[in-house]
Amino acid sequence: MAKYITEILWLRGEQDFLNNRYSRKHLLRFDGGIEIPGSSSVHVIPLPMSDTAAVDPEELFVASLSSCHMLWFLSIAAQHKFRVDRYFDAASGVLTKNADGKMVMSVVTLKPEVTFSGQPIPTRQQLDELHHQAHAACFIANSVKTEVRCEPVYRDL
Repeated sequence: MAKYITEILWLRGEQDFLNNRYSRKHLLRFDGGIEIPGSSSVHVIPLPMSDTAAVDPEELFVASLSSCHMLWFLSIAAQHKFRVDRYFDAASGVLTKNADGKMVMSVVTLKPEVTFSGQPIPTRQQLDELHHQAHAACFIANSVKTEVRCEPVYRDL
């Protein structure tokens, strides 16, 4: 069993908290030492209470699924002796209301584009199987109710 720890820090400062017009900007700290600015999404809490330059929880959710898929894909590709030179994913998530009227991240779509070199180069069928195996192995995808789609971008195949 592994344990993962993050720290979230928000400070009121001089803001009038009780009028609900306080900044949602905060700091995210990770166990490796990196800190990134966080905020609510401007799609949820309007400016100026949100910060468009900061990362919001919805973006982190999409990034988590994308990153997990990529890491598994790279591992599985290496096991099959396929040399990956570049992996790019333009992932997106859709926030909608569910049947109970609650806001949920209903669909996350991964759009990985992978470049290989050397021999062997995977066929499109092998590439589809690599993505299928990566999705099945992804800890994050296995932990959520959200539909996670993988729609690879194929170039030069």
